[in-house]
Amino acid sequence: MPNVAQSSETTDWVSRFADEVIASSERRAPGKPVVVASGLSPSGPIHLGNLREVMTPHLVADEIRRRGYEVRHLISWDDYDRYRKVPAGVPGVDESWAEHIGKPLTSVPAPRGSAHPNWAEHFKAAMTASLADLGVEFDGISQTAQYTSGAYRAQILHAMRHRADIDAILAQYRTKKAPAKKQQKPLDEAELEAAEGSGAAAEDDGSSGGAGYFPYRPYCGNCEKDLTTVTAYDDDTTELSYTCTACGHAETVRLDEFDRGKLVWKVDWPMRWAYEGVIFEPSGVDHSSPGSSFQVGGQIVGIFGGERPIGPMYAFVGISGMAKMSSSKGGVPTPADALRIMEPQLLRWLYARRRPNQSFKIAFDQEIQRLYDEWDKLAAKVADGSALPGDVAAYTRAVGTAAGELPKTPRPLPYRTLASVADVTAGHQDQALRILSELDPAHPLGSLDEARPRYDRAEAWINSHVPAEQRTLVRSEPDAERLKTLDERDRESLRLLLDGLEEHWSLDGLTHLVYGVPKVRAGFPADATPKELPAEIKTAQRAFFALLYELLVGRDTGPRLPTLLLAVGQDRVRTLLGA
Repeated sequence: MPNVAQSSETTDWVSRFADEVIASSERRAPGKPVVVASGLSPSGPIHLGNLREVMTPHLVADEIRRRGYEVRHLISWDDYDRYRKVPAGVPGVDESWAEHIGKPLTSVPAPRGSAHPNWAEHFKAAMTASLADLGVEFDGISQTAQYTSGAYRAQILHAMRHRADIDAILAQYRTKKAPAKKQQKPLDEAELEAAEGSGAAAEDDGSSGGAGYFPYRPYCGNCEKDLTTVTAYDDDTTELSYTCTACGHAETVRLDEFDRGKLVWKVDWPMRWAYEGVIFEPSGVDHSSPGSSFQVGGQIVGIFGGERPIGPMYAFVGISGMAKMSSSKGGVPTPADALRIMEPQLLRWLYARRRPNQSFKIAFDQEIQRLYDEWDKLAAKVADGSALPGDVAAYTRAVGTAAGELPKTPRPLPYRTLASVADVTAGHQDQALRILSELDPAHPLGSLDEARPRYDRAEAWINSHVPAEQRTLVRSEPDAERLKTLDERDRESLRLLLDGLEEHWSLDGLTHLVYGVPKVRAGFPADATPKELPAEIKTAQRAFFALLYELLVGRDTGPRLPTLLLAVGQDRVRTLLGA
């Protein structure tokens, strides 16, 4: 029996949409599974902007499952769409792929070296793997399979019989221009790529000029391209004639037995809403403006006996740190790129905590450390019961689904600490284990696996997204010349640090020590609070930290000093500091 009580316990955006979707489903299709949907075009790498197309209905579907309802999350792979362009920066692809423009994505060769049979399957596979890591449960539908098997044959014939009605709806919008929207800020390249989506929203609506309107376009029987024009159609016999502007081929076919073509996008989408009984499907800004696919589809769906789904518009997903990526793919990073540097829970949280119409950014730069700090603070608040209800809801949706919790790191040490350790140890796992065990000597790590997968994500971030000039290289020998120039104040500061190393050899202990040395030198207790100290102490601390960085790594900045000291080790610290 469905548990409807839960809707009153949480008030986040997911819960509110779940309430609306359940009510709509019970009105439209009582007793049947609730159907939510996403559509993805595997026309190239499926990026983090496209992921919002999946995560929004996934989170709603998961909430509905948690309440005890049966729900289907459909992902329509738009793999029967035309190949529109050769995407930049895809390994194993060059401009020779341009000869395939106009063919179905499943008829385009996969990139060289791919294990997959065609272009669409190559890019679907990467996304499918990422969705599995994210705990997204879905039913995948190949539009190539649907169209070529004849599954939509009755719908195609129905659309052709009602082409005048469809044309009349579309005609309302063909001459209208959407009002100019005030641009809040210029879009960066990543956001423009995300806004473009599959490009289906920009396709024409099937108008064929002098021969009349036809909402169906065949793929050419000779060159396989969709650069075809329907020249005649007979409703009684279903005979359809077309010519191909690419190769000149012309033929007449029987549409009641012909399965090599598809409805134009603005008709195809609402047809599928009716065919699948979709209750909820979000859409991006490219589909939501006046006269666009979602708006027009809301009228066309009635021709197929259906009703437009509940469909919130979702906003941009931006990226920070693109310029620092070590290898550009010519576009926005994919979910797989994000999952190399962050755990699935964090990525889920970024999508769960913001309403669909709120934009946000996914960090590939230093900001990822702050995001992880925020995530860990939230986890602590949830654990002690001090988190706000909306934050608890987002956290709960991030760490698991109705099927259970996602695999997690047993000892989730601070990401910035793990990144620093991975940076300094440069792949030496035994050294990393030693340092991480010394963070809290009372509770040492028994194995590096206890810090995984978070440690692996932090190491991947250091190796792929931190420029070489910002990496940490510990000196191999003391800087003898610099040590000779130290004044008595600096020598005394180093002596106080070295004298306290053994006693304070832990993350908390060394933090207390390095901040305390300038206080003690100035005649204050090491545990004096900032309120008890003059402003000059902060200046002295910064100067002391810069000196330590200079002597240890040859720069005036670096990883947090307590972590760096643990990484270098007591003996080597003493040597480099001139003991």
